[in-house]
Amino acid sequence: MDNYQIARRAQIGVIIPSTNTGVEYDLQKFNLEGVTWHPSRFWIELRNWADEVEATGDDNDTVFERFLEIMRGEIPISLRNVISAKVSHIMLGMSAETFWGGVEGSIEFEKNVRAHIGDLGLTTGADATNKALECFGAKTISVITPYPPVGDANVRQYFEEIGYTVKGVKGLNRPSATAIAETSIQEVLQAVREVDGDDVDAIVQCGTNLSTVDLFPTLEHQLQKPLIPINVATVWHALRACGIEDKVIGRGRLMEEF
Repeated sequence: MDNYQIARRAQIGVIIPSTNTGVEYDLQKFNLEGVTWHPSRFWIELRNWADEVEATGDDNDTVFERFLEIMRGEIPISLRNVISAKVSHIMLGMSAETFWGGVEGSIEFEKNVRAHIGDLGLTTGADATNKALECFGAKTISVITPYPPVGDANVRQYFEEIGYTVKGVKGLNRPSATAIAETSIQEVLQAVREVDGDDVDAIVQCGTNLSTVDLFPTLEHQLQKPLIPINVATVWHALRACGIEDKVIGRGRLMEEF
């Protein structure tokens, strides 16, 4: 892409839910010369999940799964729109769907996305966090999420099926898609404290609307272990997939070392 004026090295399309503000906030921390990020939203109806539970009589897990089902139907439109910009790579800026159903479900989800993107490279949250953990040689991990219990169960299933020992998964069970981005710093810190331990090699944060890019690099020094925000993992994976090896200081060990 040497002839491009503003995106000489990569134009990365980013697929995000319409309710998500965390991904774009995090992307703005990675302003690399010759690289452009192109978010493409897919529609998510703005609902408070607790209100949905009350209105339908369904439990939290059922409502959250319905939310994901709506996502599946909208994602192809978002992919179509961003591909028209002639992007060089696709990065998925949502994470729950990439873990759903464990390894088998993750593979099937990727297959469905690839049917729409052809030969373009693809970065998913599940694969990116796995590759990041492999860099550090982690074996025993813990995870924090903004999900209800059904989301936590699927995250645990995925990581256990690919060979990790999962000591703890702390779900913050946020009441809506937008409320994820409104999670307080204290809630995040408390969740990390709950899942940490001397036998935990690394801590992963799932949920792309839960930004921890400002917190985790400092916590890594305090806890003396890798802390991997999913948005940083996907940014790192997408950049490396595009052949961009820039090290970024101050955004965590993953971007500094690998």
